Amino acid sequence: MYAVIQTGGKQYRVKEGDTVRVEKLAGNVGDAVTFDRVLMVKGDPAKGNVPKIGTPLVEGASVAAEIKTQDKLPKIIIFKMKRRKNYRRKNGHRQHYTELKITGISA
Repeated sequence: MYAVIQTGGKQYRVKEGDTVRVEKLAGNVGDAVTFDRVLMVKGDPAKGNVPKIGTPLVEGASVAAEIKTQDKLPKIIIFKMKRRKNYRRKNGHRQHYTELKITGISA
């Protein structure tokens, strides 16, 4: 069984036991998080389960997760330059992220 959830302006396909990096969420390591913005849930076709596709969300569906880490990605360097114009700008950025372990999907 897997689900498509929306968080941080992005969509993620998750199944139970997956580890996912998402935009930073409020909470501490070990806290439980529930996602109610579920766009699709697909069960096991061998058991006769058909996909549930939301319009735009699936009613009553949720995904439970546990926060594993709160960290930053490696630094990226932004460098702008215009040749022969004495224009150079250097900047850096480290994006915050939250790593989640998916513990359950309920449809």
